[in-house]
Amino acid sequence: MKREIEIDEISDGRRYGLNDMVKADCQDCKGCWDCCTEMGDSILLDPLDVHQIRAGTGESVPRLLEERLGLTVVDGIVLPHLKLLGASEACGFLNEENRCSIHEFRPGLCRLFPLGRIYENRSVQYFLQTRECRKQNRGKVKVKKWLGIPNAPQYQQYIVDWHYFLTDLQEEMEERRDEELRKKENLRLLETFYLTDYDPEADFYSQFYDRLSRFGTQRP
Repeated sequence: MKREIEIDEISDGRRYGLNDMVKADCQDCKGCWDCCTEMGDSILLDPLDVHQIRAGTGESVPRLLEERLGLTVVDGIVLPHLKLLGASEACGFLNEENRCSIHEFRPGLCRLFPLGRIYENRSVQYFLQTRECRKQNRGKVKVKKWLGIPNAPQYQQYIVDWHYFLTDLQEEMEERRDEELRKKENLRLLETFYLTDYDPEADFYSQFYDRLSRFGTQRP
């Protein structure tokens, strides 16, 4: 989605690909959980994130939305995000030791940190955020290893397609200036990509692209 920031002001000025080495390795954080608190509603979740959290926790998406996920509006699009709880504004998935209870299937933005994504020309590159992580002397690691996602090129194409699908949808709704249409499209987006379960025994990406195709052909 849109972010009006100067990347070079918050990064080391470099762009990274999946096979590049970057100083992102926080050595398992070692007692630090700063990036899991006071993040507002900025940890947005894509369909794969929610599918993996649902499958990993065994909880339904509606139940997750009641307790540990929230909904927020970004550029006119309603999207799920990690909910922060309590006076410390901590992620609802932190355990009593302030460690991530869903680390194995944590969301893509959590995997990425302290890296960020920059989308250009229907592709994505990564940048190292220099102000966000307080860990010093981070080690070098290959970007795709840091992500820790099987078949990283396929995942990367998926996040690119999802990003530009949302961007195109937002622009279309903005041009039509129809508030009722906006509500219907947001509800349809949530039902299509988040609230309707994916088959855990089948390939997620195939199911996602089938839904993406059907969403486009069923436009009002």
